[in-house]
Amino acid sequence: MTHDLDLRAARLLDGRVVDVEVRDGTIARIAPAGTTPIGRGDGTASAAAGIRTVEADGRLLTPAFVDGHLHLDKVHSLPRLGPEALELYTADAMGGAAAAIDVARAVKRDYHRSWIAPNVRRVLESSVAHGVLRFQAFVDVDTTGGLEGLHGVLDALRGFGDVLDVRIVAFPQDGVVRDPGAAELVEEALRLGADVVGGIPWIEHSDRDAQRHVDWACGLAAATGRRVAMLVDDAGDPALRTVEMLALAMLDHGLVGRGVACHARAVGTWAEPSQRRLAALARDAGLGFVADPQTGPLRLPVELFDRLGVPVALGQDDVEDAYYPFGRHSMLEVAFLAAHALGWLSDARQLRLFDLISTRAADVLGMDPGAIVEGGRADLLLHPFERPVDVLAHHAAPGLVVSRGRVVATTTTTTVLDVPPRPEESA
Repeated sequence: MTHDLDLRAARLLDGRVVDVEVRDGTIARIAPAGTTPIGRGDGTASAAAGIRTVEADGRLLTPAFVDGHLHLDKVHSLPRLGPEALELYTADAMGGAAAAIDVARAVKRDYHRSWIAPNVRRVLESSVAHGVLRFQAFVDVDTTGGLEGLHGVLDALRGFGDVLDVRIVAFPQDGVVRDPGAAELVEEALRLGADVVGGIPWIEHSDRDAQRHVDWACGLAAATGRRVAMLVDDAGDPALRTVEMLALAMLDHGLVGRGVACHARAVGTWAEPSQRRLAALARDAGLGFVADPQTGPLRLPVELFDRLGVPVALGQDDVEDAYYPFGRHSMLEVAFLAAHALGWLSDARQLRLFDLISTRAADVLGMDPGAIVEGGRADLLLHPFERPVDVLAHHAAPGLVVSRGRVVATTTTTTVLDVPPRPEESA
């Protein structure tokens, strides 16, 4: 079955209005609007050839979205847990962040794939609808929940393989030194289908143990030829330095360009000279960052790191779990919230936000950038507005979602108003 597609008069982020031809899942041709070859102008020949024609009418066309950080096994689990963890994690100085993780562990005592999988599927369906076609999914692997979270995620992912690219991180949420047995469970998770070695060194009880945690994870990643992804320094404590440990360990273990640091909120409390020194180290190690400005009161210095050439992406982080009560896995919603949290309100910064949820995010994860170029894979989103500012302001689901050349979601909305007529209309 063919899924070839012609998009006519679509507006790119650089302002060009173009016709885009998709053949066999690939962008075959990009040309100025109105230059579609003769014989397909009315769409008849295209339809006869099995080619779907879509009139974009100047609406914005972007690459599909990429999320560098989502706790997929935990989605929609907040109703199973009281508010204590959320209140601890989101307090002003984030002094209770570690305590929040301890409280949130309670939900994993009842972990079972039978309820995890339906919650995950609900988010996967929302991912498709909102055009988030590639993402890095953290899945808890520890001695409390065992491998149930992983099994639930793997069960839910069946059937989405031709639509979504999901990179699973085997994530020892409760540490590896302070949770004996978690390291072995991570190794088992990798054998079962996880892709990335995860870590959270700052949760350990000492810098020595944090260093052991980092060395273990990077050593395992190097030995198995995998990438490493860690949650680092996720609290309001300027003494935290596990992000430096990660960058140095990547250099020591030959993992240059194969690591991601999520959160790093404590870095936002450092003096600028220390931030700049970390940025230089991160560049040397090829360490990318994912910031989640919407899920906590502190944040990585995204503006500075982006300006210094350190790859930074935005992440959803959580969907209605112990740490964040909202979320629908819409990266446009995340970008809209980040625009306010970061003060990125100018036209240029709005365009940069699109990068941080698409091509730049793919760079952080070591994926193909997914740019709209001839020869690139046709993962495309056609939005209901022409201007980037309107797309961000409304953060609505794309009107059309194309995955690997196939239309996998369409969204339409209609509002009927019954309001008094204007004075000139009633005169």
